[in-house]
Amino acid sequence: MARSIQIKLFFIQFSSHSYLLHYMPFDGSEGSPIDANTAGDWTHAYQASVPGDAAKAMFFGRDILESILAQDGCKGIRFYFGLSSGSVDLKGTMQLVAVGADHDENDQLGDGFIVADEATSCPSACSQPNVLYN
Repeated sequence: MARSIQIKLFFIQFSSHSYLLHYMPFDGSEGSPIDANTAGDWTHAYQASVPGDAAKAMFFGRDILESILAQDGCKGIRFYFGLSSGSVDLKGTMQLVAVGADHDENDQLGDGFIVADEATSCPSACSQPNVLYN
């Protein structure tokens, strides 16, 4: 049976110019290695921008990441930044939420799909000082 292919086209308007963006489905190869010093520049800039007790990094264990990746149709993991509610000042605590994403770039939500949190935060469990964290 032939599968139909959907192509979604998006137009973005900047000033007086329109740019055509086309739909590129996830295939699992997204992302690539970057130089550790570049990553260090980025993480240091972030760390300098937040209060000393704010989360600098989050750690998810292998088991939960493999469970998400093993879901039917999962092409990778999307991470969302969030703030937990309930703090007195309503600012919350930084959270990192992980969810599988399918070929069509959609989050895998609903019955049988995993949405993960409960990552271990740094500070609390941090690496020894290195190019990414000091």
